[in-house]
Amino acid sequence: MKHMQSKRAFWLLLGGLILLLAACGGGTTDTEEPADTTTEEEAPAEEAPAEEEAAGPAVDELTIFWAQWDPADYLQEIGNMYEAETGIKVNVLQEPWGSFGDVFFAEMAAQGTSYDMVIGDSQWLGQATTQGHYLDLTEFMNSAGLTDSVTEATLTYYGEYPPGSGTYWAFPTEGDANGWAYRKDLFEDPEEMAAFEEEYGYPLAPPTTMQQLMDIAKFFTRPDEGLYGSAIYTQADYDGLTMGFQNMLFSFGGNWSDENFNPQGVINSPESVAALEFYRELYNCCQPPGMSNAFFTEVNDAFISGQAAMGMNYFAFFPALANPEVNPYAETTGYFVNPAGPSGEHFASLGGQGISIISYISPERQQAAQDFIRWFGQDEIQAAWARLGGYSANKEVLASDEFMAVAPFNAAFAETMGIVKDFYNIPVYGELLRVAQDEMGQFVVGGEGTAQEALDAVAEQHAEILKDGGFLDE
Repeated sequence: MKHMQSKRAFWLLLGGLILLLAACGGGTTDTEEPADTTTEEEAPAEEAPAEEEAAGPAVDELTIFWAQWDPADYLQEIGNMYEAETGIKVNVLQEPWGSFGDVFFAEMAAQGTSYDMVIGDSQWLGQATTQGHYLDLTEFMNSAGLTDSVTEATLTYYGEYPPGSGTYWAFPTEGDANGWAYRKDLFEDPEEMAAFEEEYGYPLAPPTTMQQLMDIAKFFTRPDEGLYGSAIYTQADYDGLTMGFQNMLFSFGGNWSDENFNPQGVINSPESVAALEFYRELYNCCQPPGMSNAFFTEVNDAFISGQAAMGMNYFAFFPALANPEVNPYAETTGYFVNPAGPSGEHFASLGGQGISIISYISPERQQAAQDFIRWFGQDEIQAAWARLGGYSANKEVLASDEFMAVAPFNAAFAETMGIVKDFYNIPVYGELLRVAQDEMGQFVVGGEGTAQEALDAVAEQHAEILKDGGFLDE
């Protein structure tokens, strides 16, 4: 800005000198051009834009903040493509999942400008928007055709707040949900198949019900052989345990609260209690050792090392399992959708994120960020994002034969995205999450108390938080 101000001062000074010289020299000669009598208001203001254009782009570098995982590496490759095309460098700054949210919201509390964009969790929408951290992208996304380019579910879960408002704060970037990987070499071994059917009375195959999941997990749990039936989430740092448990919670017919945000009799209902008891049993009977604080890395490691016959994980982490350079069982690794519950209800825990623009950065940087998102949202760039391993929410990409053929788990992913449910995304979600993590962790991992006691405590504390937040009447 100082550079532009000095230029304007120079031209004003030069103009003053010209007028002074003209006044000293008297009238014009026959060969002189007549003096310009146009007033300042009438004069066309074309000089400044020409100078700005000559000075080059106002922004030559953008920073995107995201969690530390493979999709962030894929996004950096997309950013490198953008730099090659536009000359604007894109840096994808990564932070471990356990501290990702804390670091981001600490920066936002200070109205910091360290990041131009963030790929934030769907759960952040309420807090980040009501506290003024995100730029309203509604008009931009509608005019750019971005709202029509993605599936309705991802637009709702990753971009819209309040729900049903038609107000958008993020462009769906990484669609994700929980699924399962399994060892086909074990499941299709004739001896294993015969032994399983003899013991349980039905054929060994990828489970379609929770009871089958438990039977198979117990069947393959053989500590003497270093083999265990399943690897599940138990992480306490952020949301791992809660996200893993939701696979059972929703499929058993439970939920966090009713439509009026009342958790009493819902999160501690018989269905919810049965789901937590199931999760605890799966951990207690069949989890590989050393996995009391396990999230995506630990689950994949247990699978790759041959310790787990099945592994729960977000689809975003399955590319590693399909890579023979990483997973020695890659060629015999299969994938299945989260099984249905006792009453046939069938859901999976939602993951995924949308990209948002930070409201505190300058208008020039906001415009540059919008330009990047508009470019990123193009069908051909979304196809490139999917080829790298990103989970595009683009309708054209998801419906393409190319997408279905890109990875062995994409078919299961496409099915799963039709049965997803999520945790709270309201501003007090962080307090609600911490309670859920603490109370359920003490029971599932610590073995303390009962499932009923744990969920009664969750219901009571959640009710107070929701009342204080104005979501539940006294």
